[in-house]
Formats: sequence, structure tokens, C-alpha cells
Amino acid sequence: MKRFLILGCLLLALSLSGCASSPTRDDAQKKTSCLRVLFIGNSYTYRNDLPGMFARLANAAGHEVETDMIAKGRFTLSNHLNSTYTLKKIRSGKWDWVVLQEASKTPSVEHLRAAAMYPAATSLVEKVKEAGAMPIFFETWAHRDGWKEKGLPDYESMQVEIDRGYLEIAQKLKASVAPVGHTWLQVRRQDPRLELWHPDGSHPNRTGTYLAACVFYAAIYHQSPEGLTYRAGLSNETAQLLQASAAKTVLDHLEEWNLP
Repeated sequence: MKRFLILGCLLLALSLSGCASSPTRDDAQKKTSCLRVLFIGNSYTYRNDLPGMFARLANAAGHEVETDMIAKGRFTLSNHLNSTYTLKKIRSGKWDWVVLQEASKTPSVEHLRAAAMYPAATSLVEKVKEAGAMPIFFETWAHRDGWKEKGLPDYESMQVEIDRGYLEIAQKLKASVAPVGHTWLQVRRQDPRLELWHPDGSHPNRTGTYLAACVFYAAIYHQSPEGLTYRAGLSNETAQLLQASAAKTVLDHLEEWNLP
């Protein structure tokens, strides 16, 4: 069962599927050993329960997975670096992967990422590796209308900078990237009518979160999510488009995203 613990404003969640459970399995997939994934981020991570969606996708493929989440609205990697709870959770030593998600705007501006994101990311990646886990950056999507105040007049111009920000630090630190934002861009180009954002133009709606879950599935398991029966209530047509886009973006470019 899913367990939620609210500590002040901090949201912590354990996914529906723990490692002691017996997941369902699609006929074409084989059951594998349990994988434990810790998601560290903010509302982009907890909105629509990304860790839970990822776990359900994995279960549909016959994988046992346990996910945990440390996420607070507006939290940055610097905030997490200064959180004793986050550091203690990383050091618990049971994780196979630790997901690191920066605040939505910071990676899109060079001086902001250099001053805030990169130093915090460097320290967190070091701590994750010391704990014996694999760090993977959650490369997010841009705001629907860009960030005009910073010279990013539209969505695509902001996304290009976000991609650059995550790839630069991942390559420097030899960490992996889950290219959610890059895949989001490919989906938008393929079908501009498909809405991925919440009406606020920043957070994901359920479709956007499902796309993110498909990307994480492909990135972590090196398997295509195409054909998996878990669709988060989306239409078959929409789910198939998102599954195929995630598979193509990730699996055709594993080296680019430093996915071992």
C-alpha cells in the first residue's frame, strides 16, 4: 500500500509497489530483481505522483520496484543539499538510483545554473555515489510561454537552454540524464495539439507526468515502454504516442544521456 508521510511542508511518498510485493506482468516481459529508486525534487516530481506512475509502468513490465520521494514545492538542489533529512535519506544506502531534479527555471539561465545549480549538483552527485547509488538528473520541460524576463521568449528557446544546462553538468560529473524535457519537445513537435502542461503553463498535467514516467522507465531499464498496459487513464492512442516517443529519444541515444 502507498504510504504518505507529511513532515511540515515536506512531502514524502513510498510507491504502491514495494519490493516485497508481487507485481503484474505483461506476457512479453520477464520478472527481474527489485530496484529501489529515490526521487529528489519539488512539485514537478510530486505533481500527479511521478514516482508512482514510474512504479506502475515497471510493474506492468514484470519488474519489482520500490520508489521513495523527497519533494517540496519550490525546492532547489541547494535546498536539498542543506536538508539533513535529504542527506540522511541518500545515505541510507539502499538505493540503486537517485533522481535529482532542479527548480524549473534555474537550468535555463547560464549564470543561475553556474552560481546555484552546478555547485549543489556536484555535491549531491558526490554524496549519491558515496552511498553506492547511480545519480540521474531529471531534465525537466520548459514553461509553455518561456521566460521572457530572461530573454527566453518562448517554450522552445527555454527548452534548448534547459537541455544545455543539464547536459553540461551531467557530462562533467559523469552522471546520467533522463531526458524528459527533450522528449517533451519532440512530442510537441509531433502533435502540437496534445496538451502536456497544467493550465498554469508550468506544472505537468497527467499526460505530461505519464510522459516523464515513460522516459524514466526507458532510461533506467533500457527497455521500451511500448505496449505496456499501464496507461494512467489515458487513451490508447495518446499512451502509445508517449511510449514510442520516450523509447526513441532514450534508447536511440543512450550514450548521449550517459545511461550505462
